[in-house]
Amino acid sequence: QVQLVESGGGLVQAEGSPRLSCAASGSIFKIADMGWYRQAPGKQRELVARITSGDSTNYAASLKARFTISSDNAKNTVYLQMNSLKPEDTAVYYCNANVKPTPWRSVEVWGQGTLVTVSS
Repeated sequence: QVQLVESGGGLVQAEGSPRLSCAASGSIFKIADMGWYRQAPGKQRELVARITSGDSTNYAASLKARFTISSDNAKNTVYLQMNSLKPEDTAVYYCNANVKPTPWRSVEVWGQGTLVTVSS
């Protein structure tokens, strides 16, 4: 079993710069990539950013200027630095990972989500 635990959400004032963390634990041989998605009220879940074990990154075009994804492979942890937050960034932020529990098996894992509420 592999688990993802997010932290760092909460109530933030507009223009704030919180950082989300997501730590993977359990039976992990290798993590191929990790990422962040978000789901705002009444909207579909959307990609925020992803990062591979080789530090290649992919961002939603509309967020690239304000959000930065990074990782600590030794700690199986991914971070999302969010800057200049706007009320429209209010959403549940989910961590996602493609994990190899063994060399021969891959699983996709989701965290439980952390709510980020941006007040104007």
